[in-house]
Amino acid sequence: MTEIAAVAEDLGRASLALARRFNAGATMWCTSPSWPFHASHVAVEFVHPVIVGKRALAAVTVPIGADVVATLRANVRPGDIVVALADSDDPQVVDAMRRGEAWGVETLWIGAGGERPRSGSADHVIWLDTDDPLEASECFVRIYHLLWELTHVVFEHPGLLKDDPNGVVCTEEVCITCSDEGRLTEVVSVAGDEAVVKALGIEERIDISLIDPPAPGDLVLVHAGFAIR
Repeated sequence: MTEIAAVAEDLGRASLALARRFNAGATMWCTSPSWPFHASHVAVEFVHPVIVGKRALAAVTVPIGADVVATLRANVRPGDIVVALADSDDPQVVDAMRRGEAWGVETLWIGAGGERPRSGSADHVIWLDTDDPLEASECFVRIYHLLWELTHVVFEHPGLLKDDPNGVVCTEEVCITCSDEGRLTEVVSVAGDEAVVKALGIEERIDISLIDPPAPGDLVLVHAGFAIR
């Protein structure tokens, strides 16, 4: 697959996911520690309906110089969206993106040059194969303009806003499919052999007797109510 085709496919998948999240009431949180003007531009694009009849969508920017993880942890709600424009080795973005599952948010990482973030680093990755900072910056602008336009294209087709009919739907109090998998969670507090963690943005109590005592903010893998790593 050519780079252009790959970027187009990634854009399409991300736009569909964003439209579904926005339709359910999500807020988009935009961050770019190295290029804060891009984060602001993304937020403005989604908030400001430049075409008559288009929806104004909730989007805000993580302030310049703020602790990205701490700011997002304090503000995001389950179902929100986190968009980052950054190199693959930006430590704040790496740390924030890997917490998306625990916070229950959709994550989108846009970047260029260097190594593409490893699989699973974010729900969606749009990556450009260029080391020219000027070319990358210009392409970023085109990408998030297309992201805005394609998100609104999805709104024009209400059938696309429904959940995937082939997806797994939990209808029981204990889902066999989910309970057989380790879930990434973020530790909120610790007391003895128990901890309160966030899983998909919801707090729950787990047993931590099988691992070394974690600290608030640590990420732990949970299976059947026990922290296993």
